[in-house]
Amino acid sequence: MSERTETIRNILSKHGKLNGSADTIGEDKSLYSAGLTSHASVNVMLALEDEFDIEFPERMLTRSTFETVANLKSALDNLLGEEMSV
Repeated sequence: MSERTETIRNILSKHGKLNGSADTIGEDKSLYSAGLTSHASVNVMLALEDEFDIEFPERMLTRSTFETVANLKSALDNLLGEEMSV
């Protein structure tokens, strides 16, 4: 597991209010099916922004961005890659 994925899972555990451990959810399994609510996804987003010192652009503020661990990692990879190329 990558360090970024581990950080995402830690934040999900702390802020996602999931029905179980974030560590046991497959990277491509729905976080919403695991108990993530719209309100909790906002808390996850804010925690990710604080942790990685980024801001999710409006185009990424979609349900699908927060649907899976893999989607969150992809979004962060994209944002951090954009940030590094600026």
